Amino acid sequence: MKPVPSQGRRLLEVKELIWKAADRLRGDMDAAEYRYVVLGLLYLRCLSAMFEDARRRLGENFVDDPYVCEGDGLRWVPEAARWDWLSERMGEPGCPAGEVLDEALRAVSRSNRDLRKVFPDGLGLTGRVEDRRVLELFALFGDGRIVGHGDRPPQDGAGESYEYFLRSLDEFARIEGKRGAEFHTPGSVAKLLVEILEPYEGRVYDPCCGAGGLLVQAQRFVVTHKGREHAEDLDIYGQEINQRSWQLAKMNLDLHGTVLSGLDDHWADTFAEDRWPGLEADFVMAVPPFNMSDWAHREHDLRWRYGVPPARNANFAWLQHVVSKLNDRGSAGVVLANGSLSSKQLGEDRIRAAMVEDDLVACVIALPDRLFRSAGIPACVWFLTKDKSARHTGDLADRRGEVLFLDARGMGQMIGRAERVLTEADLQDIAGTYRAWRGTGTSEEYRDVPGFCRSVTRDEIREHRHILNPGRYVGSADNAEERGESSAQGRVDELTREFLELLEEAERMEREMRGHLGA
Repeated sequence: MKPVPSQGRRLLEVKELIWKAADRLRGDMDAAEYRYVVLGLLYLRCLSAMFEDARRRLGENFVDDPYVCEGDGLRWVPEAARWDWLSERMGEPGCPAGEVLDEALRAVSRSNRDLRKVFPDGLGLTGRVEDRRVLELFALFGDGRIVGHGDRPPQDGAGESYEYFLRSLDEFARIEGKRGAEFHTPGSVAKLLVEILEPYEGRVYDPCCGAGGLLVQAQRFVVTHKGREHAEDLDIYGQEINQRSWQLAKMNLDLHGTVLSGLDDHWADTFAEDRWPGLEADFVMAVPPFNMSDWAHREHDLRWRYGVPPARNANFAWLQHVVSKLNDRGSAGVVLANGSLSSKQLGEDRIRAAMVEDDLVACVIALPDRLFRSAGIPACVWFLTKDKSARHTGDLADRRGEVLFLDARGMGQMIGRAERVLTEADLQDIAGTYRAWRGTGTSEEYRDVPGFCRSVTRDEIREHRHILNPGRYVGSADNAEERGESSAQGRVDELTREFLELLEEAERMEREMRGHLGA
C-alpha cells in the first residue's frame, strides 16, 4: 500500500479534530456557526504561535510593545490572548472558560486598529456553551501540530492551517446537512483565475469576497513569483454582505500576512451599498452566488451601462459592477452559471451582446462539473478586459475584435464522490493557452486545438446571436482519448476512490461509536 502523502495525513488530522470539536459544540449551536467558533479559536492559536515564534527569533532584540511590533511588521498579541497565559488561566478551578476566550479575542481587537471591529463579541461563547465543553474545546487546540510550519515562514504555516480548517469545515457543514462552501471558493478555481490574470502588482478587488480565498490566492501568486518581500505590491480590496464571512476573511488574510485596504467595516450589500464607489482596480476577481434572485435591484443605477439587469437574476448585475471597477487597462475574471452564456430572457441577451460589441470579453471557459460542492449546475468563467490591443510597447498580441473560447469540461480529477478539482497540469494547460493567445510571458505561438480552444472573431459571434457557449465554437476533437483517460478507466478510478472513502468513513464512525460507548 502506498504511504499517505504528508498533506493527506494533515487533512485527515484536521478532519478528525473538526469532528471532535463539533462534538463539544453540538447542541449549543448549529453547524453553520461551528465554522466561526472553530476558525476563531484557530486564529487565536496561530496568532499566539506566530508572536512567540517572533519573540524567540529576535531574542534580546524583541520589544514587547504594540507600536514597536507594528513598525516591525509584526502582529502584537496582548497577554490576555497569549496561549501560555490562556492555558494557565484555563487550568484554574472554576475558570469561566467561555468568558476568558471571548475576552481574549476582544483584547486582540482593542490592541490592533485594523481588527477593531472583527471580534466585538469574541467567539460568542459566553452564556451559550457550558464552560466544561469550552475547556474540552480549548484542550483540542493545544497540539502544536495544527499550527506547525517546519522550515517555512510562520505566516505560511498559519495560513495553510487556516485553509485546511476552512475547507474541512465546509465539508463538515455539507455532511451535517447545512449549507457548505457558501463563502469558500475551491482552491483550483481560485488558482485558475489568478494564473490567467497574473496580478503581479496593483489593486485587486473582490466584490463578494466571502472568506477571502481569491484575495489570498492573488497574494500567494506574487509571493511565489516575486518573493515574500513583494507581498505588499498588491493593494487588497474586498466587500462581503455577510458579517461573519467578512470576519473570517479578515482572519484569513491576516494569517497570510496582509490586510484589506481602507475602512474596517466592509460587510454590506455590494449592490445596495457599494463601499468602493471610486475604485479603479487593475484586477477584479469574483465568484458571486449563481443566478441570485434576491438582490437590491435599482433600475437607474449608473453601473448598468450595457442594460438594466433583470430583478430575478443578478448575473449581469455582477458583470457590469465588475466592469465599473476596472481602470482603463484592467482585467477581470468572474465565475458564473452557464446560463449567463446563452440566456435570452428578460433582456440578458441584449446586455451580453452590448458587452461583446464593446470588446470587453477576452475569454470564456467552460468548467468541468462538480467543482463546487454547493452548486450542482454547470459553471463558466468570463474573463473581461478594457484593453485587448498590443499596447504601446507592442509586447502583446493585438486581440481586438476576438474572443478566446476554451472548453475544459473534460478536465479535472475526482477527489471523492461529489467533488472534482483541476490538477496542476490542467491549470497550466488552460493558463498557458490563454498566455499564448494574449502573448504574455511565453514564447509559444497560439494555435486553435479542435475540441479545446479556438480564437473567434466578433463577426462570427454575431452570426451566433452573441451566444458564448465554448462548445459551439471549438468543435469536437478526434483525439479525445489522447487528452485524458478513457471514460471506462476514469469510472473505475472514481468508483475506487468512492470505495476507499466509504472505508475511511466507516472507520471514523466505528471510532466515534466506541468513544461514546466507552469501549
